Amino acid sequence: MSKYRVTHRLSTAYHPQTSGQVEVTNRGLKRILERTVGENRASWSDKLDDALWAFRTAYKTPIGCTPYKLVYGKSCHLPVELEHKAYWALKHANFDLKTAGDHRKLQLNELHELRDQAYENSLIYKEKNYREFITLRSKSAFLYVGDQVSL
Repeated sequence: MSKYRVTHRLSTAYHPQTSGQVEVTNRGLKRILERTVGENRASWSDKLDDALWAFRTAYKTPIGCTPYKLVYGKSCHLPVELEHKAYWALKHANFDLKTAGDHRKLQLNELHELRDQAYENSLIYKEKNYREFITLRSKSAFLYVGDQVSL
């Protein structure tokens, strides 16, 4: 982990206060479920798969793409679109293995670039929000734990 300058911090989904990302994700899923199911929370479990799909395929501003694209390296397509793409792939399937292997390596490199770009976008987004927080905090009259007060 030190080779890639990664800091290891313990955080679990069971304790969302330690992970702002989990908290934001849970809030987004809750909002989707409230809109689709309504106040009847008993049927939320039936619609959870659909809500997760909607959340994973929705564009996220902080990372500049969808979580689906970040994981798989391509946009998600509905089954109707896949049928057309499958037909196109069968039509163009007469290729040699070396060309296919080279194409796959190129796709993997593009996926790495996409993830790097999402990471950079996330850092920029966090920095911008932090600067706004500091500005708001400096304007408030409240004291927080850790603030230094001169007497």
